[in-house]
Amino acid sequence: MEPALRTELAVVGVRTASPLRRRAGAGPSDDGHWRLAGGGGCPAAALPLSADSPYEVMEDGRITKDGVVVEDAMLEPIDRPAFYDLVTDDGIPYEKLARLHGTNVLATTVVQTCIRYTSESTRCRFCTIEESLRAGATTQVKFPDQLAEVADAAVRLDGVEHMVMTTGTSNGRDRGAKHLARCVRAVKERVPGIRIQVQIEPPLDLSYIASLRDAGAEAIGIHIESLDQAVRERWTPGKATVPVSRYEEAWQEAVRVFGRNRVSTYLLVGLGEDPDELVAGCERLIGMGVYPFVVPYRPLDGSLANDVDRVPAPDPSLLLSVSMRIAAALDVAGMRGADQGAGCAACGACSALQELGG
Repeated sequence: MEPALRTELAVVGVRTASPLRRRAGAGPSDDGHWRLAGGGGCPAAALPLSADSPYEVMEDGRITKDGVVVEDAMLEPIDRPAFYDLVTDDGIPYEKLARLHGTNVLATTVVQTCIRYTSESTRCRFCTIEESLRAGATTQVKFPDQLAEVADAAVRLDGVEHMVMTTGTSNGRDRGAKHLARCVRAVKERVPGIRIQVQIEPPLDLSYIASLRDAGAEAIGIHIESLDQAVRERWTPGKATVPVSRYEEAWQEAVRVFGRNRVSTYLLVGLGEDPDELVAGCERLIGMGVYPFVVPYRPLDGSLANDVDRVPAPDPSLLLSVSMRIAAALDVAGMRGADQGAGCAACGACSALQELGG
């Protein structure tokens, strides 16, 4: 798919009925999931579903804009995975414990609550981590044996190859790393071949980063969303109390423990950060061995940014320009998302970076 179309669809979404989607939760959600027909670049696309989009996905996979077929672009819907039909011995549907993302990624939020979410003054304004819990679509805590059971089925029945484990931030010095480590260890003991990325805020004690690697994780995401402190204070007021310098210390320790290009951070386009400064910041991260996973801000139902602030999605041309420049820097550094082995950058479905060579 052409990068310009890929980035536009990531912002404006598509009209269709997608068989695989996820409502609310942590990270990008309310998306449909497809395979990109024809191969090349990233094999999967996670795109917003929007009744107002000028783009529509037809039954044969062709994409139309205002009724006119967009040439050389086809999307194959990813079917509902077989493991969704199973339940644990105590009656919890597997679908409430972990979800299929893209073509081959199992994703779960091991603790579906966050200390930042308790107040509007600390909550990340784009986040909806607790909305899926309130809707009854998930459980508050996923236990290690449950996730091992689900991962085993997802690998056997649906060809899952890697797994993302994220968590809401806890009050402890580990910031949730202890429970993540227990979950990683249990999954790896039952399904040794699955690759796992963990996602977490910088722990107060950075030695917990090594404990995640020791448990069996192959990659780690330490997500800051913006490198501009003024933007952070406006959009992520709770996380903004953790200085950028502390994130840098955590990234450096993570690169030491996990290795170059096995550490990533989410950066959102559309929060008001100066594009040149955003790109320069990403180039610094790349120099550290950290992969900047750049995605558009999305106005999700249930988020403060959408429901209170009414902030629209960014201009697709801005996303394309920033993504092209960052992908070029990644290419020069020899850092490809697919080489991470596990996690969001390895999947790439939410970003245009892999299509652009990053």
